[in-house]
Order: sequence, then structure tokens, then C-alpha cells
Amino acid sequence: MIRKFAGVVGAFAVLSTALLGAGTANADPAPAVIGGGSGIIIDDMFECTVTTVGYDGAGRLVGLTAGHCGDPGAKVWAEKDRGAGQIGTFVYSDHDLDYAIIQFDPSRIIPVNHIGNVTITGLGGPPGFPMIVCKEGRTTGNTCGISWGDVFDTSVETWSQMCVVEGDSGAPVVVGTTLVGMVNAYLAVACFGPEVGTNMSSIMNDINSRGSIGAGYHPI
Repeated sequence: MIRKFAGVVGAFAVLSTALLGAGTANADPAPAVIGGGSGIIIDDMFECTVTTVGYDGAGRLVGLTAGHCGDPGAKVWAEKDRGAGQIGTFVYSDHDLDYAIIQFDPSRIIPVNHIGNVTITGLGGPPGFPMIVCKEGRTTGNTCGISWGDVFDTSVETWSQMCVVEGDSGAPVVVGTTLVGMVNAYLAVACFGPEVGTNMSSIMNDINSRGSIGAGYHPI
């Protein structure tokens, strides 16, 4: 899949990964550990990464990932624990900002704020140049690089020089332990071309303005 970002001439590789021949797992009562950086499988077809997990203002257990990973109704499994069964469902997907909301089954996951080398303790504004940002993706794990900021003055996206490839879509982008964005795409060459992602401030403004599932979100 290819997606063009606002204000950019040229195509970006979108970072979900297609699965071939994946089967449906048997249910198991043991819940899966899920947080920002966890790999997920969507509709037995695509692999993406969870951005963050927490509660919305109504107390629902929800999380975020990239919007191109699935549409409302798409079913979610934990990549590392298929035995936990279906752990959640896509309830909203925005293809302009490229983010999606997953509502998780509280009986099927243990929500955490630490996966790999990334811990999320709060939400923050977009990183500018020359801040260092890091991400935790299900494909390439933990990588860091310089933030180029909002190169084309879109007010919604930030470029950075982090290694990302297919399957890293949705990966949390952090400055320290503050979640500032998610991974959505890369330019030209995987792991070498600049990464482009949507800012968390833009995502949260959109979620809160709709006043539905996800509004008032705060991470675990």
C-alpha cells in the first residue's frame, strides 16, 4: 500500500505487513500483555504495532495504532500470544490523520506502559529539530534518531531519522517517556529514508472533538 502525506510530493511506503496463511488460534483464558510497542495481528491479514494502551474518560480500555492497519470492525489478536484469543476490535479509523482506536477486552489483556525499551508515562506535543526521538516497533524494535520537525508546516505530522520498516506502523514515538507521536510511513527506502508520523497532540484533539470512544484518553 502507498499513501501520500499532505504537502509532500511523492509516495511513502505504509508500514503494515501482510500475513499469508495465518490461522485462527484456539482460545486460552490467559490474557496477553499489551502496551505501546506490542505487535498485533489484524483480521488474520496484517501485522502492526500498538501505539499506547489506557483508559478513556468513560473508563473503557482502549488503545491506538495506525489508521491504515484496519477499519471499524477489524478484529485484533496479540502477535506474541495468539492463544489469548481475540483481544480487541477496531472501533474508529481516520485515514486522513492515519490513526485508529482499538477497544480492548479487559479480560483478554494485561495493559502495561512498558514494552521493550520504551516506557510511556504521559502525552506531549510534537518534537522539533533537533530533538532525539525513539520508537518501539514490532519489526525493528527500538531505534532512535533526530527529529526534523514539521517539515512542510502541516501542523499534524513530524519527520524523523529513525529506522522503520513494514510492521512498525503505529509504533509509539517518544521523547524520554513522553509519547509524542506514532509511526505511519517512510520515504523511499526502508530504515534509511525519513520516517513520517502523526503527532499525538493532533490525534488527541481529533479524538476529544468527536466525544466518542477514546475521548479523555490517558495512558496506563
